[in-house]
Amino acid sequence: MRDAFDREITYLRVSVTERCNLRCFYCRPAETEHPHGDDLDAAAVVRIIRAGTRVGIRKVRLTGGEPLIREDIVEMVGAIAAIPGIDDLALTTNGTLLAPLAHDLKKAGLKRVNVSLDTLQPERFRRITRGGELAATWEGITTALALGLAPVRLNAVVMRGINDDELVELALLTRDYPLHVRFIELMPIGQASDWAASRLVSVEEMMARLEKALGRLEPQKSPRDGGPARYWRLAGAPGTIGFIAPMSNYFCPSCNRLRLTAAGTLRPCLCREDEVDLRPLLARQASEAELAQAIAEAIRRKPEGNDETAMRPVRDRLMSEIGG
Repeated sequence: MRDAFDREITYLRVSVTERCNLRCFYCRPAETEHPHGDDLDAAAVVRIIRAGTRVGIRKVRLTGGEPLIREDIVEMVGAIAAIPGIDDLALTTNGTLLAPLAHDLKKAGLKRVNVSLDTLQPERFRRITRGGELAATWEGITTALALGLAPVRLNAVVMRGINDDELVELALLTRDYPLHVRFIELMPIGQASDWAASRLVSVEEMMARLEKALGRLEPQKSPRDGGPARYWRLAGAPGTIGFIAPMSNYFCPSCNRLRLTAAGTLRPCLCREDEVDLRPLLARQASEAELAQAIAEAIRRKPEGNDETAMRPVRDRLMSEIGG
């Protein structure tokens, strides 16, 4: 289905939980409150995705929070993978729980993973995540590589004065491993809504610093997944370096996604507080056709985008509630 601006909407990002076993300071508060209630059960998530295929949803990414803390995540992956019309099923994780689950996830039908990794320094990792262990995340990454959950993408949110001194070290992972390291500009969402601008490192600056240290980056053809990243490669490297520039590069015209929050609402745009609430439909066991109509309504309500020169701060939800 196409929206009012002729964009084909094929991608649904699903936050399967607001909960997380880490507390990254730019993502969520230190306390453990979850003001928007319980997560949707697996059956409801599967019903929504199945209804979404009626209006053209073909790609699903499971996010959170941390999706792997759900005890039923493997079963959920299997049920989604079995839906006719879903041809791409991926998952974003902090990686700490990935190693013991990766084999079962792949067997259930998971295609690939993105792992959040903002630093290669163990103590800095603990500070950013408020207690996480880098070794567990790295084990998850190497296990995913060994099992072929590829491409394995690493997402690094770059923050001035926090981890921007590790650009080179993170980029060099692509020379040593077939990893796809993606540097992301910090967005003013949730916890970071009031201070992101002061920590922003633009993609232009990132590229300049990397090329000064490592030589020319070779442009690569972007994957056919409609994503916002643009990819480059160090000479001879098996992996790639990607850049996602929500602050300095206006890519709203190519946006092909909706977001399903863990609370059961559909968010047509990451940066707008407009949501379509599916919970009343789920509560009365509405038909798949009715759910599809609600998803179509969310697509029709998808705005053209943000102002080309500024992204508005998002204060109504944490990033973990929206789904990364």
